[in-house]
Amino acid sequence: MADPGRRTARAAFRDWRGRRPFWGGLLLALGGAEILLTEKASLKVVMHIGMQGLAGYLLPTLMLLLGVLVLFNPAQRLFYSIVGVLVSLGSWLTSNLGGFFIGLLLGVVGSCLAFGWLPDQEARVSRRQRRRERARA
Repeated sequence: MADPGRRTARAAFRDWRGRRPFWGGLLLALGGAEILLTEKASLKVVMHIGMQGLAGYLLPTLMLLLGVLVLFNPAQRLFYSIVGVLVSLGSWLTSNLGGFFIGLLLGVVGSCLAFGWLPDQEARVSRRQRRRERARA
């Protein structure tokens, strides 16, 4: 039997997740983290190279920050997602082809999901629940 406290926490998380563009923010943050993890140069080398090397760390950090902001401030999701798409595309030039295209694609898809999220949408009814309702009727 499941612990009632745990079920309540899970339900609270599902409610919190349902009131914001969760998957868009998560994918945008994961894209930034993936690009940061694929960076090869140390910070000393980057500072020696200059602004081009610094942009290789700055853009993925900004992607990570934008993903977190989309999660915790969904009212400004349109601005964050537009900036997120531009920064993700900019990482193609500055950060190992956008983290070998994986981080770039995660960032673009996450930004598009956040941009397209509608806040006042009714919760989706699961297929199982629709079948139960049809069986009752």
